[in-house]
Amino acid sequence: MKNKKGLIILIAIIALALISLCFGIVGGNNAPDEPGVVITNPGIVRIEKKFGLGKENAHPKLKNDYIAVLHIEGVISPSNKTYDQEWLLRTIGNLKDDKKNCGILLFIDSPGGTVYEADEAYLKLLEYKKETERPVYAYFASLAASGGYYIGCAADTIFANRNTLTGSIGVICGSSVDATGMLEKIGIKSTTFTAGRNKNMLNYNSPLTEEQRNIMQSIADDAYEQFTGIVAESRGKDIAYVKTLADGRIYTAAQAKENGLVDDICSLEDAKEKISKEQDFDGSFEDFKFEYEETFFQSLMNTISFISHPKAFIDDVRGSTTPLRLSYMAY
Repeated sequence: MKNKKGLIILIAIIALALISLCFGIVGGNNAPDEPGVVITNPGIVRIEKKFGLGKENAHPKLKNDYIAVLHIEGVISPSNKTYDQEWLLRTIGNLKDDKKNCGILLFIDSPGGTVYEADEAYLKLLEYKKETERPVYAYFASLAASGGYYIGCAADTIFANRNTLTGSIGVICGSSVDATGMLEKIGIKSTTFTAGRNKNMLNYNSPLTEEQRNIMQSIADDAYEQFTGIVAESRGKDIAYVKTLADGRIYTAAQAKENGLVDDICSLEDAKEKISKEQDFDGSFEDFKFEYEETFFQSLMNTISFISHPKAFIDDVRGSTTPLRLSYMAY
């Protein structure tokens, strides 16, 4: 019975794939012919990845000055369903070249993520500020931790929701699981052929040596020094003081304000009002948010996966948001 069910599903997949190819929809990005900005939801503006925008205007449909509310949401990584590094960097670049853009308000709701992408986004925002002399603000939503806080350090002023959790200033640098004892007990011998005594470190079939422990710790320490240095510079604090805060813990909004990690606690609308008053700005705030576009074939495969193995599918979706899956080193 199971074999028959599997055969039916396989035939259905092949048939649908052939139909999709015939109609040219497997690639599945039905973007309009007009390049530029795609309005995907009311109030949400997304710069379409497939088209390059002119330097004069990142948003051709806007006639008046605006501050971009740039959403940084989900796990920071090269690309996933809620965050895309290429999109983020391109959007910042287009905003930089747009004469109608008057600043950026980062809307951050992220648990953190990879070191490389967090730092790259931070540096791109500093470049934006330096070349345009426009302000960058940050608003922390429910969670702005680790790499999310790191990117927020590019802001001149940080606002936080009263229920925000933030901080988590620290570094995760992989993990080591030594399974040699278990393998020996059950009679399995695993050998990896390498050149270089540390080439196999962190592998399950190789005990961790003291030298290897020191190597990995040095990498984590270097990233930690970079992180705390950026926090100290951004917040105008002494590095020794920052390190007393940076033990990896998270802080409530009230605690973060008390220790100087954020500047103000308010709602998003109140933050916008304060920014408008500070900048004598009477333009609009426009949302720029990445939206994942699933191809027809991906949608089909996900549907079949859910029907066939619903628990495994849900576990996989949940697991895809785990920062440790993304890189050996993460903020």
